[in-house]
Amino acid sequence: MASRRLEFFLVETDLYLPVKRHLESLGLTVKGEVKGCDLVGLSDGEPELVVIGELKRAFTLELVLQAVDRTAAADEIWLAIGASKRGRGRESDPRVKKLCRFLGFGLITVTATGLIEVIVEPAPWKPRRDGRRRSRIVEEFRRRRGDPILGGSTRLPQMTAYRQQALAVAFALRNGPLRPRDLKPTAPDAAKILQANVYGWFERVERGVYSLTDGGNAALVTWAAYLAVDKPAAA
Repeated sequence: MASRRLEFFLVETDLYLPVKRHLESLGLTVKGEVKGCDLVGLSDGEPELVVIGELKRAFTLELVLQAVDRTAAADEIWLAIGASKRGRGRESDPRVKKLCRFLGFGLITVTATGLIEVIVEPAPWKPRRDGRRRSRIVEEFRRRRGDPILGGSTRLPQMTAYRQQALAVAFALRNGPLRPRDLKPTAPDAAKILQANVYGWFERVERGVYSLTDGGNAALVTWAAYLAVDKPAAA
């Protein structure tokens, strides 16, 4: 039982020697606890390469903040953490790897037996621009009427530009069936919204004519507060 406990509960000093050996294999001379840094490595020659390492049992915000604080004094920063059980810890999170690359930090994991794995090499990095993602964000921003969602409301249904138009169509249909062309002044994408019927709010009563379902009427009740402050122009 004791050996199993040791396997999963490294202390920070257990990380030091494996990381020291790794950095020494890269041609550095390494010493621990230098001016508040967990470890410092120096290369031979002039000017010397200054490498600072910070050690933590797990990947934490405090570890990142410590490393950020060291950037003005170092040429390279390494973060070293204890390897998680079955490799399911933060080190396997793509966002953690991306953060380290973004900041230019190296990331090393250390097992209880002293084996290390280099997850990210320290190097300057600039993320590639994701044009499609950027354009989708800009399009949604521009199409959305007003500012209907409080930032941080991730657990609530989102009032997207699409939902706004779907509600405008539902509101216009509350008094009876209409054709898509009758709804276009209220919702430019009315025809697509009615045909796709993503929310199940609409039904075709005859060719080119649509009415509201029970689900559509229920949506008008659910979103009544929103409709009260932002009624479609046709209302």
